[in-house]
Formats: sequence, C-alpha cells, structure tokens
Amino acid sequence: MKRLAWPSWMPIDPYIVLLLATVGLAALLPARDTAADAVSWASTAAIAFLFFLYGARLSTREALDGLRHWRLHVTVLACTFVIFPLLGTAARGLVPVLLDQPLYQGLLFLTLVPSTIQSSIAFTSIARGNVPAAICAGSFSSLVGIVVTPLLAATLLGSGGGGFSAHSLTEIVLQLLVPFLAGQVLRRWLGGFIIRHKKVLGLVDRCSILLVVYTAFSEGVVRGIWHQVSPLRLGGLLVVEAVLLAVMLLLTWYGAKALGFGREDRIAIQFAGSKKSLASGLPMAGVLFGAHASLAVLPLMLFHQMQLMVCAVIAKRRARDPEVREETDAPAARPPAAAASRDR
Repeated sequence: MKRLAWPSWMPIDPYIVLLLATVGLAALLPARDTAADAVSWASTAAIAFLFFLYGARLSTREALDGLRHWRLHVTVLACTFVIFPLLGTAARGLVPVLLDQPLYQGLLFLTLVPSTIQSSIAFTSIARGNVPAAICAGSFSSLVGIVVTPLLAATLLGSGGGGFSAHSLTEIVLQLLVPFLAGQVLRRWLGGFIIRHKKVLGLVDRCSILLVVYTAFSEGVVRGIWHQVSPLRLGGLLVVEAVLLAVMLLLTWYGAKALGFGREDRIAIQFAGSKKSLASGLPMAGVLFGAHASLAVLPLMLFHQMQLMVCAVIAKRRARDPEVREETDAPAARPPAAAASRDR
C-alpha cells in the first residue's frame, strides 16, 4: 500500500496547516477548568523536555567550535536583540492607524524573542550554507534570550507586558535553561541515541509547539479576548509583519555581505538572524503576560507561519545559486587537497 504524501504543488507547509487546525480546535473545543490546568501543565512539561533534547543534542565541541566564529554569532545576536527591537519600537507610530495597543504590544514582544533553532538549521542545510554555524547561532540565541528577552520586555513593554520580576525570570530559567543544562550534563549517555533518532527531536519540537498554541488560544477563547481583534486590525498586522520580515531578510543578507562574510556564512546569518522562535516565545509570553498571553502571542504565531513559508522559498532558490551548481557539476575539478580542506 502506497504511503500518502503531502502534494508537492501545495504552497503551504503541512505544519502550518496543523497550526491553523490547532487554532480552530481551540476555538471550537477550548480547554476549560480542570482540563485547562492539565493542558497547561502538559505544555510546560513538553517545552522543558524540548529544551532538554536541545541540550543533549548540542555537543560541547560544536559549541566551542562555534565560539571561534564569534563575528557571525555577534552579528546574529545583534540582529535578534538590537535591530529587531529597534524596528519594533519604531512601529509604535502605527498605533492607532494600523494597529491597536494590544496588537502592538504583541508585535513588540515578537521582536524581543530569540531566534529559532530547528528551522534555521533546516533552511541553512537546504540552501547549502554553514550548518554548524546555524546550529550554534540558534542555540546561543535561545540561551541568551532566556535572560535578555525578559529584560528587554521590562524596558520596552513595561507594565503593558504583564510585569517583569525576579519570579518571572526564575520561571523562565527553570522552564528553559535548567532542562537545557541537564541535557548537556546527560549528553554523554544520551547524545548518541538522540542523534541517531533525530526525527524524535523534530517531532517533539512540533508537537510541543502545537500543545502550547492550543493552551494559549484556549485561554483566549474562554476569556473572550478574540472578540477584541477585528479583521481590519488583523489585516494591518499582517502587512506590518510582512514588511518587518522583508526588511530583516534583506538586511541580514546584504548587511552580512557588507561585513565581509562569505556565501555560506551569509546564509546562516540570514536564516538565524531574521527568524523568531515559537518554542521560546510562547512559554515566555505565558509568564510575562499572564492572562493576556493568548492575544500577545498572536503576532508571533502569524510571523512564525510567514517566515516558514518565505524562508522555504528562499532556501530552495539559494540551493540553485550558480556557485552551488558549479561545485555540484564539477567535483573532480578541485584538487584532492582543496576538496579535503573544504570538507573539514
């Protein structure tokens, strides 16, 4: 019996369809009362387990090797935690023309969260970029974001962000950093198994995000928050996010070129420096925004879906760059020593 596959002509990634279906499920059958408590606990545990797997997968040698490429990582961190927040702050001028205050708070929050790990690696690999650099850049961004994102939220969002406190930072550290460090400690025994079964990490990644999305949107439906968002405001938010993504994609690509990075490094910088993580952002929003987290994560969810679709197209086009075709078509033209040097 033939296995069913997602049609290649479909422009939408199947995971985006699952995300939209999860939102629809939350709208029709939101978790309430005891069920809401159970789902909330399960989503917290799933995210903690996800970061444990990240820690167990990233080898200490990869992290140390990545540190040597410090210019690339500083560039990605600057894009993620400096340029993105500056653009988010500048978007304040769009209130109330295109955005209302709650949606703007969510938009500003999305500019503060760390970069992605899984999709940055996947797109960098498809585009024939520097995959080890993408692994380290995404991991460093997530670790730095555990501390930097709440601090930026306290500075830029203030009381509108639900409040920042030592308690909220402690919750974020316990949910994200501690499991990551535990994974690093146990990597000696678990790392080989996880690497051999790397599909498990991708499955846990996606399922945990779906669970957190369901939890957040269920809470929004129960509290009636979604009645506050009109179709016109949603349209305005999509336009603003499309412009934000386009600016960051152009800036990371041409800015990296101006800084003297080669093609492979520019690819890693573009995909790691222009994207935002649902896996990190959703639990942080739950801590920082409390009861209003469901509305605050809407801009992040929409941006995440947009970046997946756009970056998938870009990655495939990068893989067809002339220099990539030349390397593929004439592998024997390089002297063996040069080939060995490149493969290291």
